[in-house]
Amino acid sequence: MSANRGCGSDEIEVSPHGPAIAAYGEALALVHDADVASVRALAELGRSALREARRDGVRGMASDMELRSVAAEAAGLARRTDRRLQADIDHALTVVDDYPTVFSAWEERRITRDHVDAVVTAGTGLPDEVRGEFEVAAIAVCERDIATRVKPALRSLAERLHERTFTDRHREAAAGRCVRVAHGADGMSDVTATVPTVIAVGMLDRLTQMGQSVKDARTADAAAGAGADAAGAGEPADTRTMDQLRADILGDLVLGGAPVVDPTYGTDRAGGLGAIRARVQVAVTAETLMGRDENPAEVVGGALIDADTARELAGQVSEWDRLFIDPVTRTPVEIDMYRPTASMKKLLMARDQHCRFPGCRRAAIRCELDHTIDYALGGHTHIFNLAHLCQRHHSMKQFTKWKVRQVGGGVLEWTSPLGRVYREDVPIPAVCFTIDTSGPPRSRVGTGGPPPDLAPPF
Repeated sequence: MSANRGCGSDEIEVSPHGPAIAAYGEALALVHDADVASVRALAELGRSALREARRDGVRGMASDMELRSVAAEAAGLARRTDRRLQADIDHALTVVDDYPTVFSAWEERRITRDHVDAVVTAGTGLPDEVRGEFEVAAIAVCERDIATRVKPALRSLAERLHERTFTDRHREAAAGRCVRVAHGADGMSDVTATVPTVIAVGMLDRLTQMGQSVKDARTADAAAGAGADAAGAGEPADTRTMDQLRADILGDLVLGGAPVVDPTYGTDRAGGLGAIRARVQVAVTAETLMGRDENPAEVVGGALIDADTARELAGQVSEWDRLFIDPVTRTPVEIDMYRPTASMKKLLMARDQHCRFPGCRRAAIRCELDHTIDYALGGHTHIFNLAHLCQRHHSMKQFTKWKVRQVGGGVLEWTSPLGRVYREDVPIPAVCFTIDTSGPPRSRVGTGGPPPDLAPPF
């Protein structure tokens, strides 16, 4: 339904889902208040147990027994296991007593319960003297995004504040590596391996490569069989999901030492799965690589590894891809390899918008990224040596006498075979933000004026 149009007023659409959304908002508020009250009550329950245990100066086992007792009492009310209740009491004590600023931010609905759990997890092991600083910075991080997206930033924040180096803590943690089995329902069990991150990433990568090889081989066999027999007598394509293939191959590797069924070369000769090796991509600073500091390196995907492991891996490779990172945006702006990174592609697509030949409007998503100075001739994979060109103008640059050079800030200067020069400025978005000294930033329609200063950060 819509409201009647009044004199000089706009028509206002009223969503039919408004009442349901409002009801859900009220329910969320109730859940929030209940969660806060529950954590506060559990923390007080834990304090009460500790006070009772220490009333006569008794500590140690008596404290644990008192906590077990009150946990069992609370479990009866909640109809849950006493072990789970005792864990909840421990967690509540940690949140309320060790992270009071975070608890207050949650109480004020600036962050969510998921944020609180993420902060507590990231802060595990931090010294007491830096926890307050960590809380304040962590809240600022959490206020910017949902909990699942801020976990890497929280881990990095905690790492910067920790008094012990990541390398030292990794050596200690690596001593706890193990394999566990948890039996589940329907004849299934979970096998959990706690191993160094670089080993885990390598294991998953190798299993994925092997799984893809199996799928490719089975698909090829099925296609060949279908071609030879129109009735479809060929072997059907492998229908297992990648998760199923990884699980099956892991079992083969552990129990048989090699994939038991290897279809990559057929039944008349040995297959090639055993030759597949894991690939692990690591980003490490020059200072850490040379041993000047013990800062952690990063495995592509967001996990951290210790400096010793990064240096050990570095000693086993003969080729390097050197990245230069913008210190503000954390986006790679140059890399030694030919292909730009995903983040560089995203930045260039936003900058160029379309083919950068004068007058061409073909969208960047339908263009190719071109090295203005050819990579083979020494041109760097740098955002200021890359630009989008459609296939037509990319080929023209390669095979005719048209020349192009970048004059800075993403501006291109084209020279025709007759010597005429055409300047191709960085496209200005139709809607952008400008500085208004009389008030806050405001949006306006682009005027087609000169491009902003996009000078490289180094």
